[in-house]
Amino acid sequence: MVMAKRVWFPRLATLAAALMACGLNAQEGVRLPDLGSSADALISPQDAQDYGAAMLRQMRSLGLVLDDPLVNDYINDLGYRLVAASERPREHFSFFVAKDDVINAFAAPGGYIAVNSGLIVLTRNEDELAGVIAHEIGHITQNHLQRAFEDSKKSAPLMALILLGAIAAGSGAHSGDSSAAVLMGGQGLLMQREINFTRKDEIEADRVGIQTLANAGFDPHAMASFFDHMQDTLRVGMGDDLPSLLQDHPVFPARISDANARADALAARQKLRPTGSTLSREQWEKATAPVAYLKDPSALLPRHDHDGLDTYALIRERVRVLSGDPARLADYYARNLAEHAAFDTPANRYGYALALTLSNRGEQALTQLAPLLAGHPDSLLLQLAQAEAMLQAGHRAEALTRYAELNARSPRNHAVALAYAKALSEGGSREQAASAAALLRPLLDDSDEPDMYRTYARASERAGDSVRAGEAYADASYLSGRPFDALEQLKRLLRRDDLDYYARARIQGRIAQLTPLVMELRKRKIPTEDNPDAGSPPPQLRAAGCDTGDCVRVR
Repeated sequence: MVMAKRVWFPRLATLAAALMACGLNAQEGVRLPDLGSSADALISPQDAQDYGAAMLRQMRSLGLVLDDPLVNDYINDLGYRLVAASERPREHFSFFVAKDDVINAFAAPGGYIAVNSGLIVLTRNEDELAGVIAHEIGHITQNHLQRAFEDSKKSAPLMALILLGAIAAGSGAHSGDSSAAVLMGGQGLLMQREINFTRKDEIEADRVGIQTLANAGFDPHAMASFFDHMQDTLRVGMGDDLPSLLQDHPVFPARISDANARADALAARQKLRPTGSTLSREQWEKATAPVAYLKDPSALLPRHDHDGLDTYALIRERVRVLSGDPARLADYYARNLAEHAAFDTPANRYGYALALTLSNRGEQALTQLAPLLAGHPDSLLLQLAQAEAMLQAGHRAEALTRYAELNARSPRNHAVALAYAKALSEGGSREQAASAAALLRPLLDDSDEPDMYRTYARASERAGDSVRAGEAYADASYLSGRPFDALEQLKRLLRRDDLDYYARARIQGRIAQLTPLVMELRKRKIPTEDNPDAGSPPPQLRAAGCDTGDCVRVR
């Protein structure tokens, strides 16, 4: 497995990881460099990207990322459609779903944009979800993070602005709160207590976001529509306890009015369909007329997959199930399907089937999926759900046949390959495990999802290739924010006497890349989840009177 595309921490990114992992805030014992007063000179694009990647790995270590290939593909496809229509289409962006029911979204350095699962579930259509993402893209393209940092007058690198709430939790500043709750809770990932976007920033992000929406073929009113909907839905009975998104992105009547007026003006000017719009010319002309009709979400045709299903609606239910309690959600779907005729939609049936499968009721899930597949036999989402239900219900042979068919149709689809590999290697023969490993190996360099590496590692292990398995387990640990574990695993591998030249070279190369990160963490006496004693020298160095990296007398 070649790691050419894997980027290990450079020095500034090392500091980012250190800050995120420590139990200190930016002003307690951490000496940070003075990067100057110009917002443009605060951080290079590569360093910003490294910081964002470090943040994502730390979130994964806390179980706060919904790493599902189908969801990841959808949210990135949607994000990239918007980026392509933005002011800076060549800038780096990466989109992911945070596993949290708090209604929020945030932008981080390097173009990393997260949308909480709770926000996705609250949206009513793809245009509203696109509106939220377009707004966050606007914060990035207009350099609001850099501006806010410059205005904060703090002599700390930009990463200090995205210190996770887990830092405060680790230092006892939020006694009684779990790390996850503090991390993704009311204060927001950017720690709005420390730094807030101004009203001007919010309005500017609205302005460029609305333009991006229109350019990409979405309803330009969707952004204001969602904020209005969120206020109406969440303020009922909440008093002063506002959801995070309303705290981090304050919505005032003039802002909604301004956004709607801007959308009306754009719609009136754009009589022609934007490139890539799924609307017919008649639908677009009707939808873009400067009248109240445009504000009705039903005015726009939902975007469908090639089989006629609303992909957004299915993904929304998938997010709901994967981020919640499957057993409880199965009851939710069953009750509403029985009591409300309007609830009986393909998306809700799909969500019900997923919830049943994940709560060990595969046969019932197959019953729910059968009529959906009869009407939409070519839907990849439905066929994958059927194969998973078959496997859970004990119909392994049928499930493998279905996975093989899907893989032949989409040979480099990560969701298909990962599900197929798991089915082959779990409970299968050594030959099937080898097939699973061969299926995943070409996809590893295009993935930073720990589950892809873990699945490849298990398949390799069961196929008898323990060296490849060990390398992949180390990669999975690193991608999950556990660099100490990764390094120790690689060192153990290197001590084996059955390594060939190529395996030894690969492992030595990884150790050489990872060692500076671990040395930096030890040097700064910063503990991490996988090594809480990182601040102390290792026993062999302590015995020799040497601290990590420097030979000094231990005091």
